[in-house]
Amino acid sequence: MKNIIMDEIAIKRAISRISNEILEKSKGPEDLILLGIVSRGEDIADRISSKILEIESIKVPVYAINPINFRDDRENSRELDLNIDMNGKTVILVDDVIYTGRTVRAALDAILSIGRPKAIRLVSLVDRGHRELPIRPDFVGKNLPTAKREKVVVELSEVDGQDKVYIES
Repeated sequence: MKNIIMDEIAIKRAISRISNEILEKSKGPEDLILLGIVSRGEDIADRISSKILEIESIKVPVYAINPINFRDDRENSRELDLNIDMNGKTVILVDDVIYTGRTVRAALDAILSIGRPKAIRLVSLVDRGHRELPIRPDFVGKNLPTAKREKVVVELSEVDGQDKVYIES
């Protein structure tokens, strides 16, 4: 059973609002880097970058980050295939859904293993609660209280052919 929470228009509005909030908090697009957590976080980061370009006429670079090697529930190499200079920059880390916070914590470890940004801010299209770590997004598209047994699904046209967010029971 699917309960649609956000449709294409709601997602577009959330991206627009988040983009404006990022610009306001950062006092412009200078020295920003968008890091999208694979896979849909990268697509959301691309949309934010496009919106910022529309607003400010400056293209904010977007990179993909896969923090799987930095998760605390796996034994991995702790290596990251990301070669960018983020020292002194404001990194905007983008994810589709934040749940326990463990993926974000792994991404933070990965980022700090390769550089020292001026600041790291977190974007989540959907915040579903149930955090296990003291991590909170700076910019949220939709706060969505859920039961642990439910699954929040984000579909984006770049991957799924359509834009929507829904809950699966």
